[in-house]
Amino acid sequence: MTRAFSSEVDTGSRRENASKQETRAPFRFYRNGKGSSARPQRPRCLAGCAAGLLLLLADMAAHGRSLETIIERGALTLCANPNALPFASKTGPVPGFQIELGEKIAEQLGVKLAREWVVSAIQYRRADCDFVLDSIARKDTPPAGGVQISRPYHRSGVVLAVRADSPAASLAGLGAGQRVGVPVGSLVSMTLANGGTVTSPFVFEDEIIAALANREIEAAAVTPATVGWFNLQHADRPLRLIPAFDSDQDLNWNIAAGLFRPDDKLRQRVDAAIEALLADGTIARIYARYGIELRPPQ
Repeated sequence: MTRAFSSEVDTGSRRENASKQETRAPFRFYRNGKGSSARPQRPRCLAGCAAGLLLLLADMAAHGRSLETIIERGALTLCANPNALPFASKTGPVPGFQIELGEKIAEQLGVKLAREWVVSAIQYRRADCDFVLDSIARKDTPPAGGVQISRPYHRSGVVLAVRADSPAASLAGLGAGQRVGVPVGSLVSMTLANGGTVTSPFVFEDEIIAALANREIEAAAVTPATVGWFNLQHADRPLRLIPAFDSDQDLNWNIAAGLFRPDDKLRQRVDAAIEALLADGTIARIYARYGIELRPPQ
């Protein structure tokens, strides 16, 4: 969704499997669906993780900063994963769209962006961040623990990815018995299984995409960011998106910044910053550099 604490999370895992997405225990589901704990995996997030992150760890944000304090210290602090492209990276060839967007938001506030790199709940407790990006914003599930959601800036959700040579134009177009790769324990995995679709569970979205490209499965239920990043790096074998879940409200969501106990002035300034960055096309250009199409929130 990808790596831990990237921010955007599959809705099903958001509700039923948040701890698996965030802690990234060294347990991997291989292609045959069997598990193994023999080899630790580098921390990766299932389509990002901020929504589950906020629900699980909001009570850790005991002390928020006011706008005045942030301006005085000259920095706005973002929590992100150090190894989570296209979301964020500490040492990768590009910084990730969260880092680029965070820098632009901080610039609008007249300060610099500071980074706290986190991959686990333990590290998160020690972090001193003001916000995370790509948090799921839903009116029916307000965040807890003093976390506030900014103005949404993107619309995301679950899509069906297929190879370019696939004849399928819809979920129903898949042949009988053809498998769809899904994030393990997610809502989309249960939705498909209940509808009679044969599914294959994976822990990470980038593994699902790799299996699809290698013809081990016929389709993948993933987020557009994962597919866009893959296509940017594999122009010779791009994947095609099918909007198979557009009518399912639980599998589509708005994306926003999650602010930890902000005062009203900070919340207003971040909202104004996002509004300005949307209006001048900055967010769209940042996303495009990572192969992602900015979609207006609803």
